[in-house]
Amino acid sequence: MTVGTLVNEKNPYELAMQNFEMAADVLGLEADIRAMVRAPERVLAVTVPVRMDNGKVTCFEGYRVQHNTSRGPAKGGIRFHPGVTLEEVKALATWMTWKCAVMDIPFGGGKGGVTCNPKEMSITEIEHLTRRYTSAILPIIGPGQDIPAPDVYTNSQIMAWIMDTYSMTRGYLVPGVVTGKPICLGGSLGRNEATGRGVFYTIESACQHLKLPLKGAKVTVQGFGNAGSVSAHLLDGAQADVVAVSDSRGAIYNNQGLHIPKLMLHKEKTGSVVGFSGAEEISPEELLALECDILVPAALENIIHGENARSVRTKIVAEAANGPLTPEADAILEDKGTFVIPDILCNGGGVTVSYFEWVQNEQHLRWDLHEVNSRLERIMKNSFSEVLETKLQRKVSMRTAANVIGIARVVEANKSRGLYP
Repeated sequence: MTVGTLVNEKNPYELAMQNFEMAADVLGLEADIRAMVRAPERVLAVTVPVRMDNGKVTCFEGYRVQHNTSRGPAKGGIRFHPGVTLEEVKALATWMTWKCAVMDIPFGGGKGGVTCNPKEMSITEIEHLTRRYTSAILPIIGPGQDIPAPDVYTNSQIMAWIMDTYSMTRGYLVPGVVTGKPICLGGSLGRNEATGRGVFYTIESACQHLKLPLKGAKVTVQGFGNAGSVSAHLLDGAQADVVAVSDSRGAIYNNQGLHIPKLMLHKEKTGSVVGFSGAEEISPEELLALECDILVPAALENIIHGENARSVRTKIVAEAANGPLTPEADAILEDKGTFVIPDILCNGGGVTVSYFEWVQNEQHLRWDLHEVNSRLERIMKNSFSEVLETKLQRKVSMRTAANVIGIARVVEANKSRGLYP
């Protein structure tokens, strides 16, 4: 089954709206308030012409969506991926709004993307694509308007090109226009590991709540990119047994636990987890069905859906990815008693440290790694406690509880600001 192809034939934005309506019903929101906070404030679609290395010009489609800025500037990543669609970007921007509110940081939700395959492009072509896309979205981004960050197949170098393009048009350095930059250009220490570290902190909190010892817990990680590898490394350091991992090329398994530091080196050298010594290859479907204590979906959205959710056998699902479960899968896992740490809570570490980076840029400060990680741990664990308390009080799922908190904070900000004119 191709990622993003759903058995229920709903696109990601429809799924985001379905989760929104569930939480809005719990809150008892009036129709006019729902209308104000559910739809994106601004949707920009651009054509991105790029002169390729062969001298020919290829036009790519790009998007930037600002979902809600009532609590602060839009914040959200930019992805370069062949599966990027406007509906996906709208969904991701929506989730970013609730995520920033759940973390209680003063940002709204944004997201961007270009439909392309960077794996088939040279570094020069990617730079040209980045700068041209930045020029196209330039009117709506800025430190006080909309602050992009890395996402799927984008990185600190791409953020440096975005910052440079923006700064050259302004005539002076503007480091706060993006986060996830290289350290030498105002990036924050701890940013690269922030999402995975946040996943680890929420798993720690979930295990404490469920009285499940982390030491010796069996873990599977679907998606061994940045978030997946960092969370696997930290779980391995806490003496959990990471028994299976996967990436876009395949999956590997060792019931006694994989040697994660060596696996990270193997992935760095070969570009994949496949072929790692001491592990057997399994299918991605088999990985999701393995019996374990903790499953970490850390790839793209809609990986677990109505057709395969019943085969998932785990105590905890920690959503390191955005939207890896469909609402149908949510209902199935809830009935099974699976404890789901929803994406807008679980992977909130990335945007939280992005906020730290922005604060440091705006105030011309530099925090050390201990300060960054201690602030992150406090925010992640406080947010987890708030969501868990809401879940228990309202007798709803963790996802609905997180959405209730996030949406309520956005609604409060909208009501307080009122309507202009």
